[in-house]
Amino acid sequence: MTDVVQNDRNQGKNQLRVGRLVKAHGLKGALKLELYTDNPERRFTPGAEFTLQVPEASPWHGKTVTVREYRVMNGNPVVFFNDVDDRTAAEGLVRAILWIDQDTSEVEENAWFDQQLVGLDVVRDDVVVGRVSRVEHFPAQDLLIVKAGEREIMVPFVEAIVPTVDVAGGRVIVTPPAGLFEELPDAVEEDAVAETDE
Repeated sequence: MTDVVQNDRNQGKNQLRVGRLVKAHGLKGALKLELYTDNPERRFTPGAEFTLQVPEASPWHGKTVTVREYRVMNGNPVVFFNDVDDRTAAEGLVRAILWIDQDTSEVEENAWFDQQLVGLDVVRDDVVVGRVSRVEHFPAQDLLIVKAGEREIMVPFVEAIVPTVDVAGGRVIVTPPAGLFEELPDAVEEDAVAETDE
């Protein structure tokens, strides 16, 4: 699991993305959670406050929510917030991403600040193929925007594609699917082999 931390420009605080509200659950304001943290019991304690990432048109834009209760129901993490007391209120929060202020001395495994990732070399098969220019945060996943020559390549920031982040070494190691960094050279090579066989 790769958690990404962003710098909240308005407050000057570092924030860790810990979850996304997937759908309303039941009639009492509960919401099912998609977790982006390895320690939900610590993150979702009663009284914990989260900043909401929602569209600007949302009535929740710029607001925070406070945890009333966290539990696991039928194998699914579920959260209740103060002042979200019914299903209608809960549905207004669906797809919101939850961010929490993080103590900079606190370290969570597989979590990085945006500014730690920007500028790192992107290495594939021991060859530098580009550099991280920025991090984009989306509901489904984060993307590393990699500058490779004149092109910008969007690399899903998931463990299968970015297995190693070496901040101290100044690099991230990628194992991208064919075609992500090039125009499928394997197909070109196969054509060349076919021509020489004729």
